[in-house]
Amino acid sequence: MTNGNELSGDQKPNSLMLFGFWYRAIPSEQVNRNRLHKAILLETPLVVGRDAQGRAFALHDACPHRGMPLSCGRFDGQDVECSYHGWKFDAHSGQCQIIPSLTADQKLKVDRIYAGSYACEEHDNYIWVFIPEPKPQGAGFTKAVEPDVPAPRVPTFSDKFKIAHLTADLPVSVDHGIIGLMDPAHGPFVHQAWWWRSRHSIHEKQKNFEPIPYGFRMSAHTPSSNSAPYKLLRLYADADSITTTIDFVLPNMRLETIRAGKYWFSSLTTVTPITRSHCRIDVVAAWNLFRWCPLAPELLKFVFAKFVEQDRQTMEDQAAGLGYNPHLMLIDDADRPAKWYFELKAAYLESKRTGEEMRHPMAGPVTLRWRS
Repeated sequence: MTNGNELSGDQKPNSLMLFGFWYRAIPSEQVNRNRLHKAILLETPLVVGRDAQGRAFALHDACPHRGMPLSCGRFDGQDVECSYHGWKFDAHSGQCQIIPSLTADQKLKVDRIYAGSYACEEHDNYIWVFIPEPKPQGAGFTKAVEPDVPAPRVPTFSDKFKIAHLTADLPVSVDHGIIGLMDPAHGPFVHQAWWWRSRHSIHEKQKNFEPIPYGFRMSAHTPSSNSAPYKLLRLYADADSITTTIDFVLPNMRLETIRAGKYWFSSLTTVTPITRSHCRIDVVAAWNLFRWCPLAPELLKFVFAKFVEQDRQTMEDQAAGLGYNPHLMLIDDADRPAKWYFELKAAYLESKRTGEEMRHPMAGPVTLRWRS
């Protein structure tokens, strides 16, 4: 790890996408029963839908016969039918059910043919899809890869809580989307509002970080004193202290938990690669604060939407500059989390290449200082 401003080889944006993880594919509310919906994850075309019982599924959006998008076809609640030649595939397994053009004496083993299917879970207002390592060109599809772990969930700490979500497209690579997500120094310049903080509230901060599997944690700490909502939270909760913990975990997850006595707020934010130059940010938040207030979800969505739109506009402006392939640098300490991200990503890819255990770039706890 270097302390200088130059980016070393494992600290540069490379737009490489990480396979072998769960990704948010599409908000649940956008997927109607018995209809087919297009989605793209990691430059992989998907057709997503619900069967007659309401269970979500995801298939590779290309018929293995002649490549026709299956999203152009028909769906009867159980099988997806290609619009070109009528081949039918089980919506969950992708296994071919019928090829109408076959005659009675033709012995093609239809059940050995698969349209690619993907492990699929639905919770926290999203349909998640597991994207495995790509197969060699021309290898074809078989049964879906079974993930070793379930899809991530937003943490909750009581039986009763509210939940809300929002999504926005970002015109940059997943690398720039993620380091923008974890950047601690842009707040006073991008996220200004009378009800949050002003540019004049900037001051020095010190936070402790520690390594966790596939990521790092900003250890439990008292939230920033220059943010009005935290002051309101302390008053509402009548708590002696408020603590915040923030995790970043590969491939793209930021988890934040705020605790104030019996009250809590948590969020799971992801930056999902769509293509090498386009990503999407999705935020799901859960909380047991102000549950009596019917407008709480709308108010929270307003706050998050304001922040996400400010980030989106900033990244749209940044994309114009990145189009000229400028020289880039990361500085200590404010940009150290970004360096860790690139090093974690490089370490993961190296472990996949060698088959050896992933080597974490952080040797132990680290204290960082910056002004924001």
